[in-house]
Amino acid sequence: MTIQVYTFTDQEEKALLAFLENGHYNYRSNSENETAEAEFLNSYNKDLEEAEAEIQKGDYLSHSEVVKFFAHKKKNSTSGN
Repeated sequence: MTIQVYTFTDQEEKALLAFLENGHYNYRSNSENETAEAEFLNSYNKDLEEAEAEIQKGDYLSHSEVVKFFAHKKKNSTSGN
């Protein structure tokens, strides 16, 4: 998964970087690298193409299947209380 974040202040950036470091996340900071946006877009487009191929193969869940899944999950998580 790729996430691109734009911070507004140095304080926000420092807080985000501290969170990522403490959580042992793999991340890459490209605040000074102009190729970051192009890399993100290429990765994002690749993810979209892969998702589209999966959908065309029929490898997806319908909306009703997702609703049933979460209803069942909620029912099971509350039944133990």
